[in-house]
Amino acid sequence: MGHRLVRRAVWIAALLLVTLLIGTLGFRLIEGYTLFEAFYMTLITITTVGYQEVHPLSYAGRIFNSFLILFGVTVMLFAVGAMTQSIIELELQDRYSQRKRKRMIAHMHDHFIVCGFGRVGRNASYELQRAKAPFLIIDRNQQRVDRAIAAGMIAVLADATRDDCLREAGVLKARGLIAALPSDAENLFIILSAKTLNPKLTVVTRASEEEAEQKLKRAGADTVFTPYTMAGHRLAHALLRPHVVDFLDFTTGKVGPKIMLEQVQVSPEIGFAPKTLGELTTRSNLAVIVLAIRKLSGEMIFNPPFEAMIEAGDFLIVLGEQPNLKKLESMLASRTT
Repeated sequence: MGHRLVRRAVWIAALLLVTLLIGTLGFRLIEGYTLFEAFYMTLITITTVGYQEVHPLSYAGRIFNSFLILFGVTVMLFAVGAMTQSIIELELQDRYSQRKRKRMIAHMHDHFIVCGFGRVGRNASYELQRAKAPFLIIDRNQQRVDRAIAAGMIAVLADATRDDCLREAGVLKARGLIAALPSDAENLFIILSAKTLNPKLTVVTRASEEEAEQKLKRAGADTVFTPYTMAGHRLAHALLRPHVVDFLDFTTGKVGPKIMLEQVQVSPEIGFAPKTLGELTTRSNLAVIVLAIRKLSGEMIFNPPFEAMIEAGDFLIVLGEQPNLKKLESMLASRTT
């Protein structure tokens, strides 16, 4: 629709310019007006303002002006009508888009909420979008909201620190929330509000100051990242262990459209048949690498051996191609696998 409105505006401008050019040249040639007098006479004629003629018109000038009135007034009416139609279409489109977003949000569940579409929130949103996870963005800046919508995301203009805005974003049905506002105080306020509304909500946030980390955790944040501390560690590792950094970038960055680092949950149901890692990978013939197993008790087993037991509720940290990861996820979701 945007391209159609642009084309319409170009056509309107072109018609008006052509009309002004024809009238200016006509009065210049027929009546001998100066360029400014000819332009002024054309302008007051096609806009029908009713001012008197610049100079008395000759018989030929009146004939020319008669045709200019018919053509110019028609063009002006068309231009006004087209501009009015464009304004109405934009208003209707905006209202329709808002209603559509509200309907989509109302039907969302087990989704993620990203509060803030700045540098941190934007990169988190792109990662969620790449993983095809359901999520929406809340931001108080209209330009950022428009940028998110242009990227194909669901975004609303709202204040994430307000309880009613969080409710409208479906916080009661959400799976997780990212508090990515630039201020630690604002993130703290969001966490308190979100956790009060939905105590089961998983909340992650960033801390600009190291001393704010413990306060955010006490407020209910499950995970707190300190960008400056993490950046310092990565800079040191880039000098001391550059190949380790390359591997981490490979596994956590944009590896490609096929290879992903994923966590796959084993069916939490009691009926899941326990088996060893070797039995699972050998029998299924999946080209995946199991980097770790997080047991239901919280124990993390890195580089698990083939005889490591996989039980109901465990999580596998796996690296592989998307089709194989989907197949493994389907297998582990079965009770009798």
